[in-house]
Amino acid sequence: MRIFSILGFIVFILLSPARAEQAPESGFEIATQAPFAIIMDFETESVLYAKSADEIMAPASMAKLMTVAVIFQKLKHGELRLDDTFTVTERAWKLSVAGKNESSKMFVSIGSQIRVEDLLRGIIIQSGNDACTVVAEHISGSEEAFADLMNSEAKRLGLKNSVFKNANGLPHPDMHVTAHDLGTLAVHLIKEYPEYYHYFAEREFTWNGIKQGNRNLLLGTYAGADGLKTGHTADSGYGMVASALVDGRRLIVVVNGLKSDADRASETKRLLDLGFREFRQYILFKQNEVVGLSAVWAGEAESVSLVVTSTVKMLMRRSQRDGLKVTLSYDSPIASPVTKGQVVGKLKITVPGQSDTEVPVAAAEDVDAGGFMTQIKIGVNGLFSSQPEPQSLLQQIAPEQNPSNAVPVHE
Repeated sequence: MRIFSILGFIVFILLSPARAEQAPESGFEIATQAPFAIIMDFETESVLYAKSADEIMAPASMAKLMTVAVIFQKLKHGELRLDDTFTVTERAWKLSVAGKNESSKMFVSIGSQIRVEDLLRGIIIQSGNDACTVVAEHISGSEEAFADLMNSEAKRLGLKNSVFKNANGLPHPDMHVTAHDLGTLAVHLIKEYPEYYHYFAEREFTWNGIKQGNRNLLLGTYAGADGLKTGHTADSGYGMVASALVDGRRLIVVVNGLKSDADRASETKRLLDLGFREFRQYILFKQNEVVGLSAVWAGEAESVSLVVTSTVKMLMRRSQRDGLKVTLSYDSPIASPVTKGQVVGKLKITVPGQSDTEVPVAAAEDVDAGGFMTQIKIGVNGLFSSQPEPQSLLQQIAPEQNPSNAVPVHE
């Protein structure tokens, strides 16, 4: 395949003074005392800030998010029901309750039958290691087999640097995650299971006459905070996967390796504040906006417009706008017939300091295959030969300088 580039004049987003953010310009770099940290935009999964976010670390009880993901998936697919009951075996009780006096517990009793919904609350709110063991044994027969299920789900979700060895996150030499993977997992839980996500926002839960509060200290103290999970062991330090929804915008923050529960809460709040204050969401392209034009081979029309099928938004700091670059790539000519909505290329959006975002580009209208006269127009050889080999086109484009689509949203 032949490859060449069309380099267009790069036009960057410029906001008029009337539309500039009211927040002061931030020339400083974000810093955190957490050894591992990430701020992610929920909607686009863009990484807004990262510190050692792809380096492996011990997950502690944040590993329970994968246990919850497995349960949620089985509930959604009808393999489990909230009213199903699991029986607490003597082995589960000995491993999780009697044998680990300092670990977090739901305080299950041998032989008791516990509803799946109560076990979920025990895992999410009370961080019960015993509840995790009960779930693992019932679903997979053993915690080791359940860990295999966790790893299979992690692979399906694209968690590239995470390995799970148990359902509760207790220390294991071969178990590790990354802050980025935990952020991706949090996004998955919120997007895929909105009917179950509310459990993460519950402040307390009572089982066996013992009331325990949610270890997520952001609940009720940080506006919009509604999940997800804390963790702590001597190996991992204090960590948290947190999410907050403010003015219709949701951010995910992951921190780990902090020295205390108070440090964990305060640093997570600070990073959420920075994320909401320093980053603004901009509409780069509106739904069905034309971003290019491609030739059509042997069609009733010689070309077809290329559009984005949904509104394209990006979160950026003002200092990042000058480095914004949008690249359109597509194969041309497109073979007829062409169907409206047919994906024919992609936009790659590059923002300094953030991971690249790719957006599909589709045909704006139908183009029927041409008849005999069309074949005559493109040359007699077209009657006897196949279409020419498509060429990969790369073109740098950008939103217009002074449009309504440069307005920041969720101010």
